[in-house]
Amino acid sequence: MQSGVAKHFIALLLVAPLLAGCLERGQPTMVDTSADDDAFCRSNNVAPGSNDYVICRKNRDVQRANANARTDRAQRNLAEQMLNNPTRP
Repeated sequence: MQSGVAKHFIALLLVAPLLAGCLERGQPTMVDTSADDDAFCRSNNVAPGSNDYVICRKNRDVQRANANARTDRAQRNLAEQMLNNPTRP
């Protein structure tokens, strides 16, 4: 009886890292940048809640989205270039 439980436990230990890798696929986890954005907007002497503060935060969001889009596009372009121009040893 003990050897059967031990085999199942060992099998679980071997499969767990593989299943954990499946959780990492897709979009990366979101990083909380609200404190950084808040500090940036406050450094411009803008009061939280004012129209200027809201505009500052929206601009930061747009800049971050544009940077992510550029990174994604560069990665796609690199992958396409590698597929279309394979190097053979």
